[in-house]
Amino acid sequence: MTRQRTLYSSQGFTLIEVLVALAIVALALMTGMKVSGALVFNAQRQTQVLLAQICADNAIHQLRLSQQLPGVGETRVACVQAQHNLEVALTVRSTPNPSFRRVDAQVFDAQTPILRVATVLGRY
Repeated sequence: MTRQRTLYSSQGFTLIEVLVALAIVALALMTGMKVSGALVFNAQRQTQVLLAQICADNAIHQLRLSQQLPGVGETRVACVQAQHNLEVALTVRSTPNPSFRRVDAQVFDAQTPILRVATVLGRY
């Protein structure tokens, strides 16, 4: 009988060992979920910034193509890119040189700012 006890006591894992192993696996899975969530968020953010860059560039190119110096003030332009409704706020300011204007284009998704681009336009 003593021989059977030693056989049984040397086989298998104790409850504590199983619980520790489960805790380690749970921590690894939680870390993996957090990392994958961050990757998804970053991919969505990168898409938003890319679409906002396209909208800002389009608005600034429209000002350049008009071939006249834009008037000082603020205008808002709607921009739909990849089924996202964005809005571009163009702010035109004067500069010390009257032949140039500073243009700030800020892109919003609803009320959340996504991107800001600044440039200088001159007379042609």
